[in-house]
Amino acid sequence: MKTQKATYQSSLPSNTRNKLVLRRTRKRFNPRILLDRTIETTAIVSLLFTGFAGVGAMACWGLEIIETTNSNIIISGWQQQKSICLGAMLVSFSAFLGTSLVGASLSIQRDKF
Repeated sequence: MKTQKATYQSSLPSNTRNKLVLRRTRKRFNPRILLDRTIETTAIVSLLFTGFAGVGAMACWGLEIIETTNSNIIISGWQQQKSICLGAMLVSFSAFLGTSLVGASLSIQRDKF
């Protein structure tokens, strides 16, 4: 099978066609974009983790209610798990607040208010 090349002819005169210079722009590394994306990703992940830890803490509270209501069912380890989930919620929510504050202060600094 033969490959065919497509040729395009310009409507410009030949002397102008020779003067055209095609430039290829290179993307440069911008540390601000990297910092903004890191802050945004950290804020989103910490907020999601706060929600998941909250669901875990509510599940442990449910186990606490089940255990106090029905004395025949003994579930062990939920107290420690509840403390872990609440601690994780506190840490991840404070990480969300911290990254949001840093992101807001950097955007205000960039806008030069």
